[in-house]
Amino acid sequence: MKVVLSTLNAKFIHTSLALRCLKAYSGHKFDMEIAEYTIKDPAMNIVSDLFSRNPDVIGFSCYIWNIEETIVVIKMLKKIKPELKIVLGGPEVSYDTDYWMERLPEVDFIVMGEGEETFDHLLTEIETTQKYHMVFGVAYRKHTEAGAEIRINPGRPKLDLNTLPSPHRFEEDLSQLGNRIVYFETSRGCPFSCQFCLSSIEVGVRYFDIERTKADIIYLIDNGAKLIKFVDRTFNIKRDYALEMFQFLIENHRGCVFQFEITADIMRPEVLDYLAENAPPGIFRFEIGVQSTNDPTNLAVQRRQNWSKLVRTVTKVKDSLKIDQHLDLIAGLPLENYDTFRGTFNDVFALRPEELQLGFLKMLRGTGLRRDAEKWGYIYMDTAPYEMLANDLMPFSDIVRIKRVEDVLEKYWNAHRMDHTLLYLVDHVFSSPFDFFQSFGDYWETQGWQKIGHQLEDLFSRLWSYLTVAQKQEGVTLDLPVIEGLMKLDYYLNHRYKPRKVWWEMELDKSEWSHWMKTLAEQPELAGEKFASYQFNERELQKHIVMEKVPFNMPHYLQTGELIAEGESLLVMMYVQEQGEQKPTAKPYSINLSKQEQLNS
Repeated sequence: MKVVLSTLNAKFIHTSLALRCLKAYSGHKFDMEIAEYTIKDPAMNIVSDLFSRNPDVIGFSCYIWNIEETIVVIKMLKKIKPELKIVLGGPEVSYDTDYWMERLPEVDFIVMGEGEETFDHLLTEIETTQKYHMVFGVAYRKHTEAGAEIRINPGRPKLDLNTLPSPHRFEEDLSQLGNRIVYFETSRGCPFSCQFCLSSIEVGVRYFDIERTKADIIYLIDNGAKLIKFVDRTFNIKRDYALEMFQFLIENHRGCVFQFEITADIMRPEVLDYLAENAPPGIFRFEIGVQSTNDPTNLAVQRRQNWSKLVRTVTKVKDSLKIDQHLDLIAGLPLENYDTFRGTFNDVFALRPEELQLGFLKMLRGTGLRRDAEKWGYIYMDTAPYEMLANDLMPFSDIVRIKRVEDVLEKYWNAHRMDHTLLYLVDHVFSSPFDFFQSFGDYWETQGWQKIGHQLEDLFSRLWSYLTVAQKQEGVTLDLPVIEGLMKLDYYLNHRYKPRKVWWEMELDKSEWSHWMKTLAEQPELAGEKFASYQFNERELQKHIVMEKVPFNMPHYLQTGELIAEGESLLVMMYVQEQGEQKPTAKPYSINLSKQEQLNS
């Protein structure tokens, strides 16, 4: 019996851990292969490829991001090959299973919950006796003279994870390990009960054997894995386990990057101290779900969160300069209106995470919040991803406005294209970070920029356009020359090589440029010892540097981060590749022109 395991990933770089778990469990019993696609692939291409594999059974792994695209494929397959057995599994179909069986007559079976043992038992029955009523955890169609009746069997007991074979040892995966994300689980389950999350449904946490986990990680690293993303819902729930794993990864990383979902307010101080002292910069990334800082909201969704301890963890991790942090917010939770969400956003942005993801509540099937939707007045999409459209405290008009915040936040802060400029604006100009992003997002919308693409220089010129209008129309007090100077620094830092064009009119004329080229060739120490160490002549400087005047003390700013409107400085950007760097990087140097004039006089 030929079995194909398939799914539509969100992107090509993603891989399906679920399919590999199923194949690891049953692949030795059946002729089984994995076929992965993306939600952007044309349905005809997917169907053609699956048809060419000539399967007897196809199992699809289903999630909110791929269910509708998967349904299109299923319907086409059943038309061209009616005898094909189609099995669905995954979190999207494990709940409201009767709805899916009724909606999709093309589907023969649905595997609910943990799939390894259930799917294996189901395949055995398909191939042999067809006694599907014996397969716990399966929905199927009982064919009678009156027609097909939907039957939903009782669930299956939880598996002993230590009986499961490794899903990471397939030879066909080795060639792609360095180009794709490896998803890895060391545990299943979650200790918390957040009512918007599917993980709250399973009580308790089960762990895989730690020695097997370590062996699999070493195997992946040995074979070229570059990014391993742990899918554990709370990686740090057990202090000793987390500490042992962090230590193991630090000792064996060999350049591989590891990403975890952690609960920040339960991170123990000794673990934080260990990471601060021992973690190499850049090999760990933390995802932290803050969701809301509004206490009534957290209480309503049964979410326990100690804000002060969370701040302690995020701050200590950030101060260590070792680990990037990705903090998540959810707009549209119960008892959160526009103003309280504004407070949540500002609370979290004050922590200056490397990435702040602003998402919108999804009313997931099986969750307590979906069951209680009427209580909170929720209106939401009928089809996946079931995003909320409004509730009794947050009308659709507020959702639309917050989406504008999300748009510019993603393009500017999360992309880190203008960190110096944005921090100056949110700290010294606008009343709060949220107010800046909201005002800028509203302006972005009025200009119709959400409908067109953008290049790097477009992002700078559009922010400049907004700021000049904000000063005139909104009465915002702006020191535009200083902001322009910071934007110039940010623009130059976004390039690995000397840029061919800039978005502003160059202030240095030809004679000034020539003067400073000659001066820097003869007196490179004016820009500092490091700059002088390159020992470039005038011709080499011409190739590697750009220069621009800025109306503040740039040397002081680069050294301390403090902005002093003191005279004028020459910003000198050097683009060189030093030993140990894979590519050239932009290196800022500067000269305080006011001080230089005093020395010359």
